[in-house]
Amino acid sequence: MSKKMNTIKKIQVYIEKNLNSNITLKNISEISGYSPWHTERLFKEIIGKNLFCYIRDLRLSKAALKLRDNKIKVIDIAFDFVFDSPEGFTRAFSKKFGISPKKYSKKPEPIELFIPYLAYEKKSKNKGEINMEKDVKAIFVQIIERPERKALILRGKKAKKYFEYCEEVGCDVWGVLTSVKEALYEPIGMWLPDNMIKEGTSKYVQGVEVPLNYNNKIPEGYELITLKPCKMMVFQGEPYENENFNEAVSEVMEKIDKFDPEIYGYKWNYESDPSFQLAPMGYRGYIEARPVKEKNKS
Repeated sequence: MSKKMNTIKKIQVYIEKNLNSNITLKNISEISGYSPWHTERLFKEIIGKNLFCYIRDLRLSKAALKLRDNKIKVIDIAFDFVFDSPEGFTRAFSKKFGISPKKYSKKPEPIELFIPYLAYEKKSKNKGEINMEKDVKAIFVQIIERPERKALILRGKKAKKYFEYCEEVGCDVWGVLTSVKEALYEPIGMWLPDNMIKEGTSKYVQGVEVPLNYNNKIPEGYELITLKPCKMMVFQGEPYENENFNEAVSEVMEKIDKFDPEIYGYKWNYESDPSFQLAPMGYRGYIEARPVKEKNKS
């Protein structure tokens, strides 16, 4: 299984680096070391998506971000991402996102971008993976202040954590949140305080913070909530290997649960403001923030 996972990761890295070039099955099979037929079958088995659908959706999503953030002609972006013609690009873009590239470039609205994840092998604890007690040597702690703002969120049903949330609403929410041009910060997973939870909805949601005057399209099922000014205590663990993210995240969360904010003159403020987590990325360590207020204030 490790060999298969490493093969697929190599293919994914190759695709990412060559999105603006012609990619053939022959190229990819040479990377994999397998026959073209076996390469396609293995990719679908591990990723759950047809190889060339994966390439097309990734190209369209990268093209959408360029259209969102740059003044660039549709014809130029079409050829940049190796589409045969502007018409073919427009058809593919419109089918994928429900809006034409020309209209989207003039007024970007939230769309469901394709966000790929590198294949990895999930290691079990009885097979000699790293000892997180020894590997996580330090957690960086800081206080940040958030102004009053809004958040575009999608609620689940009963979820209290990430994997439960994905089972309820799917894992494509991140693509929509990433596409929001007006975002103040990167998308987050949030644990809502009781006063923000609607009856029959989840404690854990995903969202992205936007300015108070946000007036762009709200995708179906999503909603805008207002977040008050607040102080957040941010915890950041040490970098880790991506394939070990489950263990790394769990270890840091356990340490946060045992942390006493009073050593900084604060106390938890869970009843007023949401906690949040950033997408786990091994190169920067796991990052989670929890609301606090000064100890001597009610």
